Amino acid sequence: MTRTRSVVARTAVAGVGVALLLAGCSDDPDGGSATATSAAAPTSAPSLSDFPALPVQRAEPLPETVSCAYPSDGRTAAKPAQPPRAENVPTTDTGVTVTTTQGDIGLTLRGELSPCTVNSFLSLASQGYFDDTACHRLTTDPTLSVLQCGDPTATGTGGPGYEFANEFPTDQYAPGDPQAQNPMVYPRGTLAMANAGPGTNGSQFFLVYGDSILPPQYTVFGTIDETGLATLDEIAAAGVDGGGPDGSPAATTTLTAVRTA
Repeated sequence: MTRTRSVVARTAVAGVGVALLLAGCSDDPDGGSATATSAAAPTSAPSLSDFPALPVQRAEPLPETVSCAYPSDGRTAAKPAQPPRAENVPTTDTGVTVTTTQGDIGLTLRGELSPCTVNSFLSLASQGYFDDTACHRLTTDPTLSVLQCGDPTATGTGGPGYEFANEFPTDQYAPGDPQAQNPMVYPRGTLAMANAGPGTNGSQFFLVYGDSILPPQYTVFGTIDETGLATLDEIAAAGVDGGGPDGSPAATTTLTAVRTA
């Protein structure tokens, strides 16, 4: 059974159908990669001003270090990788440069927001997990503008063999709080995790190059610098391979190295 971390779902917002990247779970009993079903285009596009902005910080700051958990996800890793350490994980920020075949993307990993996610990303980067992996998905919808990367198989199904819990902003809501499903604006310059449902974060992440409408179910763990946004704008301008608003980027984008600044 294959869990796909990039599925287009649709939700109704104020009576308008909106296409969202719900890097969600699609279980295929045949073991293949599931394919999203297209739906009719919305009759009108929602306005970003109709949705609240993503919070910029936690309601309460974290301590200097935290403990994390990285249990096995029961699947073979897409590329050999060891889970990161789980104790005394710092809640500090870290600068990272992602070198791609289309240009550099500078990131600030925000440990004060999502330390376990940052810890995993840095561990995978240090192991060369992201090196020579293609970004497999680009979306160009006006309400969903992201580039998705981090899967060595470039299928949307690959991961490191372990998983971990959602962090900010999901953990700012009580379990079962319906407000946690209400869409908000993930602003241009946001770095967030793709997942196949709560607690299934692995290695796949997405870079937001245009304000996007999503529920707060995708862990935010960093920001993208201006050089990186310029690189993403060029990738987006080339469009999706074969046309359309969703698919492999026409400008093939491969991560060649991910290193701390």
